Parts: sequence; structure tokens; C-alpha cells
Amino acid sequence: MMRILLFLATNLAVVLIASITLSLFGFNGFMAANGVDLNLNQLLIFCAVFGFAGSLFSLFISKWMAKMSTSTQVITQPRTRHEQWLLQTVEELSREAGIKMPEVGIFPAYEANAFATGWNKNDALVAVSQGMLERFSYDEVKAVLAHEIGHVANGDMVTLALVQGVVNTFVMFFARIIGNFVDKVIFKNEGGRGIAYFVATIFAELVLGFLASAITMWFSRKREFRADEAGARLAGTGAMIAALQHLRSEQGLPVHMPDSLTAFGINGGIKQGMARLFMSHPPLEERIDALRRMG
Repeated sequence: MMRILLFLATNLAVVLIASITLSLFGFNGFMAANGVDLNLNQLLIFCAVFGFAGSLFSLFISKWMAKMSTSTQVITQPRTRHEQWLLQTVEELSREAGIKMPEVGIFPAYEANAFATGWNKNDALVAVSQGMLERFSYDEVKAVLAHEIGHVANGDMVTLALVQGVVNTFVMFFARIIGNFVDKVIFKNEGGRGIAYFVATIFAELVLGFLASAITMWFSRKREFRADEAGARLAGTGAMIAALQHLRSEQGLPVHMPDSLTAFGINGGIKQGMARLFMSHPPLEERIDALRRMG
């Protein structure tokens, strides 16, 4: 509950600071002088409500969505020694990390992957792919589980929701300013909002949303290094490096993780050039080098 209160308080502070900044720099007067009749403070609050509401809603249904989209089967009563080992390992890692044991599941995928999600660190889900369990050693799987437990213990789901809420707010905010500017200044529409407003706003939201996703992905990459450190601390640096090396050896395999869960997985695939700005995970080579320097 404290994390959620902090989440809401931070969002409120962001909105308040942005509102004061807009007033101090006279943006309302500037827009009015150019024929744009927007109350920026009200607009910012409106966008914040919808931007953070969407982010919070996604956070609260994240476990349900993860189970549905990956066909994850939660282990309630272990049927095999592998499932028994999985439950015992997650319980041990959770205890060491100081969190309540999350739900543990397996999802049917050949590629080696895993993810963690949930609205807070004491109500989370950790799942691994069937392919990882079949091809990785116990030490490597334990390191991957420790990485995911690190995400949970670090509160990464809540923090990413906060970042996404801020991004959503300002994408909606600036898109509507652009839409009004195009409608009032360029098309000289004085009789309410014309079609130009709606077309320009939608187009601006698409473009700004695409550009703003680079911010979210930058934060996601930073989280991975911290989760790797947690994995090394809980399962051993050697095991964490070995797991990442094994993942690197399988990088040619297709990844079927849903887009909504890519940022929470252990393996995010490879991208080159400008596309690297939109990677949810750093290259495995960089993560391995970081662990070696730490170790």
C-alpha cells in the first residue's frame, strides 16, 4: 500500500510542478495571444487523470493479463519433481529478498524466457517457459528466477507504471496543444473545434507516443542491470553470467512473449541502429560485462 501511496503522491507532485512551471513561463498568455483558447492547467489535470488511470489499471490487471496472454499455468500442487524444485527455489529466493512468495507458473513456449509481474511486491507472479526448464541447468534457472525476484523486490512494476503514467500524460497534453494550434492558427477555425483539431491530435498522439516510448524503454534497460545485480546477489554471479551466456547462445530463436510483457522478461531480443533506442533490454553482452565488472 505504501508503494501505491508513493506512486499517487509522485504523480500529483509531477502534475503540480508542471502546472506551476506553465504559469510562471506565461504559456497560457502566449497560447491565447495566438488564438488558442486552452486552459493549460485544466488540460494538464485532465490528461494526468486519464494518463495515470490507464497506467494504474494496467498495473492492477497485469497478473491476470499475463496469465491469459501467455497461457501460464500456476503451480498450486506440484505434480513433478521439477515443479517441486521450482516452488522451493522461488520460496527460498523470496525469503532472501524479503518479499512474500509470489505465485509461480510455467508457460508453454520453446524459447528460453521468464517474466515477473504484479501490482506490488507481495502480490506478484513469476513464470518461466517450458523450454527454459528443459534446456537450462538448475543453477541457470535459479539465476533467472533470482533476476525476476529482483524485479519484484525492487518494485519495478510500480515504478514502470509511474514512468508510463508520466509519459501518457504529456503525450496527451502536447498532442491536444498541437491539435488546437493547427485548428485555430493554421486553419483559422473560430467556431469550436473543427476536423483539423481531431486529425492533428490523433496524428500528434501517434508520433509523440512513438517518440516517448524511447523514454520508457531507456528506463526498462536500466532496470535490467539492477535486476541482474539482484540475481547475482541471490544466486551467485557465476550462475547469473552462465544464464545470460546460455540466453545469448539461443538468440536466433524467435521470441513469442507478448509485447505487453516484453519489458518484464529476461530476454528481449536483438535490435540494431536507431531501433536500439526502443529495446526493452540491454544487449546481453553489456549485461554480462557489467556483471563481470561487479564480480
